Amino acid sequence: MNLEQLGYEAIANLVKEGSSVLDLGCGNGDLLNLLVQKKNVRAQGVEIDEKCIYDCVAKGLSVCHGDIDTGLAEYGDKAFDYVILNQTFQQIKRPDYVLKEALRVGQKVVVGFPNFVFLKARLQLFFWGRVPVTPSLPYEWYNTPNLHFLSIADFSDYCRKNSIRVEHTLFLNGKGTVHFLPNLLAQVGIFLIS
Repeated sequence: MNLEQLGYEAIANLVKEGSSVLDLGCGNGDLLNLLVQKKNVRAQGVEIDEKCIYDCVAKGLSVCHGDIDTGLAEYGDKAFDYVILNQTFQQIKRPDYVLKEALRVGQKVVVGFPNFVFLKARLQLFFWGRVPVTPSLPYEWYNTPNLHFLSIADFSDYCRKNSIRVEHTLFLNGKGTVHFLPNLLAQVGIFLIS
């Protein structure tokens, strides 16, 4: 199982059976489809890329075309059991605003992102003096969609400073779950917050 699939499975394990889910930046719908199949969720996606929307529709998923950086005004307070920002948070222009909107719209929010200070990334910076390329950061500096470079420690501090309750955390690398020194050894951080 690759890192992306490990992340999808980890998120699916956080979501309760039959719940309502809004996936912000749902991409091609693979995670949303897994949640529908495995957890029988009532799913809605929001995606800006038209090709990805077509992929979602081909899977039978309900997806709206939208830019989450402009907010979620069309959704009421606590309209969903879960709002998911998986591999999206670091790519949006206004992460603080979007996260506040996600917390308004969802009972709980799942945030998954690449850990930009993973050991291999640090080594590439230190020894080669180049922007790192790893399985969780597969882009070169000139074609990356990432706008914000955060670590597990950064996001934990952000939650603490903003009185956001962290209900559960999962830290992953290509082999599975990381329990020791996740800010150094995990490639991906997943947080369940409220």
